[in-house]
Amino acid sequence: MVAKGKKTPAKKSKAPKAETTVTRISATDNTEVVEEKKTKKTEVKTTSAKKSEEKAKRRNPLKATGDYFKGAWYELRQVRWPNRKATWSMTAALLVFTAFFVVVILLLDALFKYVFQLILG
Repeated sequence: MVAKGKKTPAKKSKAPKAETTVTRISATDNTEVVEEKKTKKTEVKTTSAKKSEEKAKRRNPLKATGDYFKGAWYELRQVRWPNRKATWSMTAALLVFTAFFVVVILLLDALFKYVFQLILG
């Protein structure tokens, strides 16, 4: 159990007086209460889990599809779309990285072809 903080005056000194808040914490044994709470929670979870499973089995597929598109539209409205300048800069970056990796793969292909020709004769 946590006791409320009590204000106690600071020690007397030449400095201006300041108040200090002291919080005292004492330990208690609440294991019985905690165990009772845990069992009640698990019973509630199992009951709600059964209800949700039954509800999921009876769900209308047209309503589920409609809910999906409503959620997708909601998410699309939250997207912060880039402006024209940012779009072109990202496109240029994509093209540069693509060209770089095309060159790397072509060089590796030529290297492996050369190594295999040396090995096979």
